[in-house]
Amino acid sequence: MKRFIKSGLAIITAIYMSCGLSIAATPAELYDDVWKIVNKKFYDPTNNSQDWAKWRYRYDHKLKTQEDAYIAIDTMLASLNDPYTRFLPPKEFSEETQAIKGSLKGIGTQIGLRDGELVIIAPLEDSPAERAGLLADDKILEINGESTKGINIDAAADKIRGEKGTTVNLLIQRKGVPNKIYSIVRDEIEVKSVSCKPPIETTVIPEDIQYIRLSSFISKNAATEMETLFNNAAGKKGIIIDLRSNPGGLLTNAIYISDMLLKGGPIVSTVDRDRYKSTTRARYGQVTDKPIVILINKGSASASEILSGALKDNHRATIVGEQSFGKGLVQEINKLPDEAGMNITIQRYLTPSGQDINKKGITPDVVIELTEENVKNKDDVQLKKAIEVLEQITCVVQRNGY
Repeated sequence: MKRFIKSGLAIITAIYMSCGLSIAATPAELYDDVWKIVNKKFYDPTNNSQDWAKWRYRYDHKLKTQEDAYIAIDTMLASLNDPYTRFLPPKEFSEETQAIKGSLKGIGTQIGLRDGELVIIAPLEDSPAERAGLLADDKILEINGESTKGINIDAAADKIRGEKGTTVNLLIQRKGVPNKIYSIVRDEIEVKSVSCKPPIETTVIPEDIQYIRLSSFISKNAATEMETLFNNAAGKKGIIIDLRSNPGGLLTNAIYISDMLLKGGPIVSTVDRDRYKSTTRARYGQVTDKPIVILINKGSASASEILSGALKDNHRATIVGEQSFGKGLVQEINKLPDEAGMNITIQRYLTPSGQDINKKGITPDVVIELTEENVKNKDDVQLKKAIEVLEQITCVVQRNGY
């Protein structure tokens, strides 16, 4: 599994930039390139309340090999105390690029750190992780028998990923149940963005409702696939967009999809290190005016929260489910010399109403929890509530003649 997916970067990747062809660089030059990017772009102008200039010449005449540079860069970036700003050696940068193109290898789950503990943000749809039963908010206590206490995201990613067909054992702690070891066989995973199949297949979707499950914003085709289904909903009375356990992906996808559903108004604002605020507004024209209900849970993050926040604050959709993850930071992907790369947090984002949801999340209009017992009994109470809410909305619309 690639560092990008396992570390949870997929949930917040926003902009892909390429600096052209890779060129050779000395270890010192590579280190200095990273220093300059942080100095210019990192969203916190205090760089975690430290004198950033001290890092520039800290390793002068000490970096003899590329590995020396990698270690020095990792040490420097760790001082920012931002788990989403990280250096990617060539192999990991290549894997990240492949994920954006729609494929990856591993077990198919995003991980992050919460209060110093390694947690699962969300398993990808139809991935080994999902099939094994891993859930959002599960805590990973051990990887192959080794404790994760004090581990960083990159080290955890390195331990979890591996060759297709090999097995990784995760000791999982889940609220309300005994700790359990999950043995998961790694595989090559196709990133599936859009489906009309509910996660609990026994749930019956009324024929006059268009149900859309968007499991990831990673794929560059996600927005196009969504537009096709919006157009197919012309004969339906309403739309349910299921963003549960969707960890995010490309910011552009969240903006495009929001734009399709709004007549106008703000979609999202971003604030950079200079406190410059830039607001993106809907401008391309609404694809459908059908009533919308959006489903979210604690595994809905980043781009999922941008879409949910945009539609909620513009009174375009009713949000049903649980409090979302709370990932309100935007990353940029930079290509470095020697085929390496770097992800850096460059902005924080605000919902149209000006809310900073980082570490807070989106609050649903209708709160309903999906319990372990519900899952065991194949009773998707959240989706059932979404259907009920949409039925109520469409009744009001029909009664008022609009």
